[in-house]
Amino acid sequence: MIKRLIPDTIGTRTLLVLIVGLTVSHLASVALYSNDRTTALMMTGGEHTAERIATVTEIVGNAPESDRQRIVENADGAGLHVVRTAAPAVREGAGDEWQADALRRAFALHLDGETIRDFRLRLAAEDRADTGPPGRTDLLVSIPLGDGTWLNFSAPLASSDPLWSFRSVLSMAVMLIAVVLLSALVVRKMTAPIATFAQAAERLGTNVNAPPLPERGPAEVRQAARAFNRMQERIRRFVEDRTQMLAAIAHDLGTPITRLRLRAEFVEDEEQRQKMLADLEAMERMVASSLAFSRDESASEPHAIVDLGSLLQRVCDDIADAGHEVALAAGDRAVRFGCRPAALRRAFANLIDNAVKYGQRARVSLDEDDTGVSVTIDDEGPGIPDELRDEAFKAFRRLDASRSAEIGGTGLGLTVARTIVRAHGGDITLSNRAEGGL
Repeated sequence: MIKRLIPDTIGTRTLLVLIVGLTVSHLASVALYSNDRTTALMMTGGEHTAERIATVTEIVGNAPESDRQRIVENADGAGLHVVRTAAPAVREGAGDEWQADALRRAFALHLDGETIRDFRLRLAAEDRADTGPPGRTDLLVSIPLGDGTWLNFSAPLASSDPLWSFRSVLSMAVMLIAVVLLSALVVRKMTAPIATFAQAAERLGTNVNAPPLPERGPAEVRQAARAFNRMQERIRRFVEDRTQMLAAIAHDLGTPITRLRLRAEFVEDEEQRQKMLADLEAMERMVASSLAFSRDESASEPHAIVDLGSLLQRVCDDIADAGHEVALAAGDRAVRFGCRPAALRRAFANLIDNAVKYGQRARVSLDEDDTGVSVTIDDEGPGIPDELRDEAFKAFRRLDASRSAEIGGTGLGLTVARTIVRAHGGDITLSNRAEGGL
């Protein structure tokens, strides 16, 4: 479920890592800051309280016995509660907090040596609503007087705001918003070259003569772009070398075929002469097709926006004029498509021509949806076995040699058609119809 909600992209994953990491570090920083601030406030408040307690103790200790209780009652207030008792009210244990030890040292600065040895101090956390705000810490002190009585003090220490206060939540929200915005910009900038590489690779699959990638950006991006451009250049040279070799072979075969045709004319046996001429004619067709295929005349044809319905209609009309049965269902809506018109017309002509030759008649339909444009060509022939469908697209591969000899052809029709369609970013698939045909 989480994988479906979160886009599976490098940018999203990087953004999530940044957000989670910074959130955890921010929470840890806030917790440390809150603890340090609480300690600082307690120490500051403890210093101030120590001065007040020392002053009250000194005044009471130096006052006559008749005035001591009155001084204690006057010193008792909301910020410092004072009680005089016969026994100490504070019980000290071995596990006093380090804050208590620090406050004890602060009291030692204001009390004489005899009192230092005997006074008692403890920190008490108050969680009851009737004694103050939740989490308040009270400082409890019991100091002996010279007459054997004890002065007992209770004073609240200042505390910081809780960790999940409005201020801390607001601080985290501002941090997250800033991190998301800045990280989104940075991640988008960092992942942009990856999208550019993907587009370049897709473009290379349809056009090896596509312009090279711009070599700019960080060193790693420039290095990758340079490697991609070198790969594209090597692929381009490979294709050109193979094409030129095929064109040269097909061209060189033209001269001996012409000589053989001339010599065949001198053969006295009429039957043998006609067979030889038929074979030479088939060889000439194969050479001409090979030359056209190797030259790839459509490669230099400029792109244009055409109505695919109109283009298919012209192809179907030409084949119908040759005496074949062809039907087109393209609808009334124009399907505009950017292509090399002559090349695409040649590809459709090859496909429809195969349909009428091997399947008696052809039914052509044109459909367009959000995924692209599809052209379906149905015939009523014998179809093609599943294991031979890939073989049908191989150059000079003729699945039915006996029938192909009667119908003609060189075995390049489907090869040329698929090459052209793939150069336009599409593909051709073959499948047998349930009611018969391909």
